[in-house]
Amino acid sequence: MTALLRYQADLLVRSQRWLPPFILYAVFLGVGVQGGQPVLDSLGYASAALLPVAAWLVRICAANEPPSARAAVAAAAGPGRAHLACLLVALAAAAGLGTVATALVTLISDPKSADHQVRVDLLPAGAAGLLAALVCALLGTAVGALTTWPLLRSPGRAVPAMMLGALLAMVMTGSPAKSAITSLVTGSRSGNVPVPLLPLAVAALLTAAATAVACTLTSRRSP
Repeated sequence: MTALLRYQADLLVRSQRWLPPFILYAVFLGVGVQGGQPVLDSLGYASAALLPVAAWLVRICAANEPPSARAAVAAAAGPGRAHLACLLVALAAAAGLGTVATALVTLISDPKSADHQVRVDLLPAGAAGLLAALVCALLGTAVGALTTWPLLRSPGRAVPAMMLGALLAMVMTGSPAKSAITSLVTGSRSGNVPVPLLPLAVAALLTAAATAVACTLTSRRSP
């Protein structure tokens, strides 16, 4: 599995197709996060913006190989394992991006509540922001896994489905991403730092289920 992960990571880096989602995420942060804003509010915004980026990275990783190369890798390692490596690399890229963004946002933000009256400890706030970012990275990976090959082959259907899925994952009641982001915003009002462990656990379970479905179908369908 290590060799597959290295192979997929190398494909992602060399393709430079990761640049558009990374640049878009940087633009989102540049527009929505300013120095001196309440730290928990800024971390919530940074986490929310990561979800569609994670879904986009999954689509990139799943389409990096030409069909002939995918068939060769699938024959050597198994189609399910090959597709799992794509999803894991996309998740790792999104999580890494979210980690860097969380650190930067934490450093430039004001360690105060939304009304700037209550002090917020930066270390716990950064940890809470990192957990929320992981929730969004996981859920974005799940959305990407369910809206790309082998479930949806036509870009005309897959791309709108991915965008709609990312939107619903952020706003739908009961969504782990919405819960994690809302907890940061609510905590900012009172100055209390949340610990979104339950949303993280639910997001991990949902992503595992989506990954299992995608990898199982990959084993049954040819590229």
